[in-house]
Amino acid sequence: MIGYVTLGTNDLQKNAPFYDAIAKEMGVGRMMEFDTFIAWGTWDGGAGVALSKPFDGNAATVGNGTMVALQAADPDQVKRLYDIAMANGGSDEGAPGPRGEPDENGNTFYAGYFRDPDGNKLNAFCMVQG
Repeated sequence: MIGYVTLGTNDLQKNAPFYDAIAKEMGVGRMMEFDTFIAWGTWDGGAGVALSKPFDGNAATVGNGTMVALQAADPDQVKRLYDIAMANGGSDEGAPGPRGEPDENGNTFYAGYFRDPDGNKLNAFCMVQG
């Protein structure tokens, strides 16, 4: 259903390496690039993520309550993505680990939360089957 998500930035060139590193771990790279916009993903794949200077020319601001969730393959990849975020100028919003109680089948939501250098909130998550 979702084709891509765009997050605002005030310094595209400074903050693009954060997403380059995240995308590399996810097995994708840049698929579109312009002076004010970069998108990561694949043309025929799942939802992508884009970073853009606001079209109206005003400063980019962080959406209160807005978050982009990146689906990881397993808890190890959640941890790698979180570590990559921290190593590339991100900030901690909740270290990787299980969240909540397992469901009736023993499945657990596992996630790590972080912000990009502009302050946009993201997480890496997976479902761990019980």
